[in-house]
Amino acid sequence: MELTKNIFFNTDKLIENSTVKISYTGKFFQDGNEKVYAHYGFGINWDNVNQVEMEKTDLGFQLEVELKEGETFNLCFKNENDEWDNNDSQNYIFPLEKVSTELAVLEDEPLAIGTARKLRRSYLWSKKIKLAVYKIITYLPKIISGNYKRKINTTSK
Repeated sequence: MELTKNIFFNTDKLIENSTVKISYTGKFFQDGNEKVYAHYGFGINWDNVNQVEMEKTDLGFQLEVELKEGETFNLCFKNENDEWDNNDSQNYIFPLEKVSTELAVLEDEPLAIGTARKLRRSYLWSKKIKLAVYKIITYLPKIISGNYKRKINTTSK
């Protein structure tokens, strides 16, 4: 996933309380710096600030980060000469998504036998509805315009 030029993540979404791998191929990598540090925090106030040296690889500087709670993941980079890549003083700011608990089973609540069946049934209905909508969108215009030809079985007996 590329959210910003020269900063890549190994996931499609940044989710709170998960681990993400960051790859940086920006200014410091292109200039051949040997050491780059990721300086990051969470939310508007940059809570839980950390500064960690990134590992230099052929694909850029890389680092694994444990995402904490907050609305945003804020990030900038610093090299060994105390020069900063901070998106022209705007910092690199990425939205964090909350952990999805829709299908989570809470430990305090007893699990009823019918719960799994209800979840499966609702999942199957959502698939059926999506298929029906797809068929309507695909075939209705062809039927209306007269371009829909049904295959006729030509096997003889």
